[in-house]
Amino acid sequence: MPKISADKLNTELAKGTTAPVYLLTGEDLYRKAQVIKQLRNLLNPDDFNFFKAEPTSQDISEALSQANTAPVFSNVRLIIINGVDKLRKGSKEQLALIKYAQNPLPTTTLVLTHHDSKKLKTDKTLADACSETGRVVNFDELKADDLATWTRQYMSAQGLKPSFEAVDLLCESVGSDLQALANEVEKLSLFTANREDKTITAQDVLACIGFKKDENPFELSNALTACSKGRALAQIDKLIDGGEEPVAVLAKMTYPILKMARIKRFSEAGMAQADILHAAGLMFWESRLVQNARNFPPSKNFMLALNKIIETDAGFKSGASLDPKTALKGIVLTLLK
Repeated sequence: MPKISADKLNTELAKGTTAPVYLLTGEDLYRKAQVIKQLRNLLNPDDFNFFKAEPTSQDISEALSQANTAPVFSNVRLIIINGVDKLRKGSKEQLALIKYAQNPLPTTTLVLTHHDSKKLKTDKTLADACSETGRVVNFDELKADDLATWTRQYMSAQGLKPSFEAVDLLCESVGSDLQALANEVEKLSLFTANREDKTITAQDVLACIGFKKDENPFELSNALTACSKGRALAQIDKLIDGGEEPVAVLAKMTYPILKMARIKRFSEAGMAQADILHAAGLMFWESRLVQNARNFPPSKNFMLALNKIIETDAGFKSGASLDPKTALKGIVLTLLK
């Protein structure tokens, strides 16, 4: 049984197909926990046939002892060992796991979680053993389009109908922590519980994550990508007057300007829209930015603005006597002359 994708694993479990050994790798703890939940629901082991262990000598010894024992008044036994990446390469515990994985008991399902992708690249012995008799499935943290797709599908499964802007805003606000995203989606479900129309807008997301209607945390970024000098300057005033740290405002400016600079460079090189989206690391609904590239400032403006960003960042961090508004607005005025 070779290494498989997370999607293929979900398809197998949906059909009721299981393997005697699973090695779940990668940093995404949420999706691995969901797989374990699926297996528990599918196999439905009672307390006599379920054991959860940590990667200690005593726990692994007990786990393998149970794994090698036929289930009690049942057809299956489920054993879970979390964090096997903590085991030292070549240790007796790791060697014992490898030996078992090479010849597992058919009535036992053994699930191992491994959270260190770098370590797995230098020590593939356990993964190789598990791939021979079971399933090795990688769960890296989702990024860009994959994160947006997961969020949209998860929201749809909860009966919600999110707009592209709502998904974009939710992903940018929360990041790639799927548990945190799931929590925010639950809040959105409660927020719209009395609505007949379950369409979720960006304003709904802002309300649920604690921002007032006129406090969109991405307004400065949106103003810059829209090349709206007046909006950007007004937002700098609002943020600084509201107590935002100058270095934090600078960070909010840097990302969209870098994104625009990449799009401008690829567009001037004659790349197709789809290729620009991929090369610039954009989400699929950001195609509007690519379409608007013709309205972006000249490339020389981006170079001058990026140099000012570097100078301003150094000034803020060194404690130089810079006036925050003047320095930050200087970047906007250099970019959007």
